[in-house]
Amino acid sequence: MHAHSHSLKKHQTENIRKAFWINSSFALLELIGGILTNSVAIMSDALHDLGDSISLGISWVFQKRANKAENIRFTYGYHRFSIVGAIVNSFILVMGCIFIIYKAIERFNNPAEIHAPGMLILALIGIGVNYWVYVSLKKGTSVNEKVVALHFIEDILGWIAVLVGSILMMIVDAPWIDPVLSLMIAGYILLNVYKNLRFTFQIILQAAPVGVDLNTVQAKLEKIEGVSAIHDVHCWSLDGEYNIITLHAVVNSGISLEETEDIKTKLRELLKAQNIHHATIEVELVS
Repeated sequence: MHAHSHSLKKHQTENIRKAFWINSSFALLELIGGILTNSVAIMSDALHDLGDSISLGISWVFQKRANKAENIRFTYGYHRFSIVGAIVNSFILVMGCIFIIYKAIERFNNPAEIHAPGMLILALIGIGVNYWVYVSLKKGTSVNEKVVALHFIEDILGWIAVLVGSILMMIVDAPWIDPVLSLMIAGYILLNVYKNLRFTFQIILQAAPVGVDLNTVQAKLEKIEGVSAIHDVHCWSLDGEYNIITLHAVVNSGISLEETEDIKTKLRELLKAQNIHHATIEVELVS
């Protein structure tokens, strides 16, 4: 079982590593293609893919770190590596979006000739590459892989928009389509940055994890035989996936030590079923 688990984790890390190098290489190709086609939309999507590469790199490092056990210094392990990465990634993307918006507005004032056929070729390659990475990550078993995989669906939709825009520019003389596409992509990136930062700061401020209803959890815990009440409940997430809870369980003082341990086991099993992975339970005895 240990060998199988180690092999599975290695496979998860390998999937993310491959996706990182493929996406990074394509982002570089895309940047060059954006310059050659004179397309701000392509360059803005290159920024988007750069952000994806940073996210993948962070996920790669995080996946490797997450495979390491906690130690005397990092007693919860390295789960919050992803939080630091999310903040750095968001800052880079915001700076890039400011530049893209500036260039797009400049294009409205001074329209430039766009090489639409080149845009079309890059769009087709972009759809193919992102779909291949998506399929590779979708086959993975870790939550990390599946979350990153969903992000590539968004990239595919962005490239479809570029594909449609390039076809339109080949049919009609409308250079304004390119800066409009770039503004749409920049707006989409900023919207996701806002959502990610909001989620990130909720974790930093130790808000209750998304998807965990503490009122429902407490009610279910209090239905366990031998439990009189549950109080002083605190629940938070390390990284948006690994959730922790501390609580006090009130039980009858007449029960034996074995019965107390049995109640704690039942409490932990129920908490795991509610997507809470680590529980610290203090038992209070009342007569």
